[in-house]
Amino acid sequence: MNSMVVAVSSVTIIATACAALLCIASKVMYVHVDERLEKIQEALPGSNCGACGYAGCSGYAEALISGEGVKSNLCPPGGEDAINRISEILGIEPEEAIFIIAVVRCGGNQTARQSKMSYEGIQTCYAAKQVFGGESACAYGCMGFGDCVAVCPDDAICMDDGLARVNRKLCRGCGMCIKVCPNKIIAMEDGRRKTFIACSNLEKAAQARKKCTNCCFGCGKCMRECPEKAITVENNLAKIDYEKCTDCGHCAETCPTKCVHEFNREPVS
Repeated sequence: MNSMVVAVSSVTIIATACAALLCIASKVMYVHVDERLEKIQEALPGSNCGACGYAGCSGYAEALISGEGVKSNLCPPGGEDAINRISEILGIEPEEAIFIIAVVRCGGNQTARQSKMSYEGIQTCYAAKQVFGGESACAYGCMGFGDCVAVCPDDAICMDDGLARVNRKLCRGCGMCIKVCPNKIIAMEDGRRKTFIACSNLEKAAQARKKCTNCCFGCGKCMRECPEKAITVENNLAKIDYEKCTDCGHCAETCPTKCVHEFNREPVS
């Protein structure tokens, strides 16, 4: 009987001691969680695309409440709704929404591009890239299997004649397509701009034109005729300075291969 009393007493004492230690630890090791954090996370779309420059929506939310002056308009998929909700939570003035969309810097459809081989493997851009760079002779162009289509959360990309096309009305600028494109031909651009260069080939004219008839071959005609001097040719490829460009569209009209596109003329799904 005495041994049972001793055992029960010992367990009771140990349990009481552990409970006391846990209570002390909870006070000493308590980490205050800003209640705004959860509210901001709820205001964000939850796509964790990384377009804001942080490690997902939670990372951006933590940055916003850090007091380091992080802007509230860094989430393109969230749009104005997210900006307004975040601004209300933080008690700040809403900032202007950033309207960016994905742009496919390639015009090499099946008619224009040349093939160097016939690829019959796994039908993804990533897999084809592992086999001598894919079937297209141009190493800078769209591979045509639609990895970008598969990851787009907004169904804003489709394949048309072997070439990825972006529907700018649906694109929210999350940047998921950029991450999966093995040739890195997709870029995020200011959606208010109309003109862009639909080519990424850096080869000299003779080589580039053998591989794709829609390529930019660095002739410089757009550069010479641009009234705002907003175009330069670097590494055999035209480049637009959007600080100078007024979207007059003259470059698109004069380009001999029509590789300068305008959004309002670009085919969409």
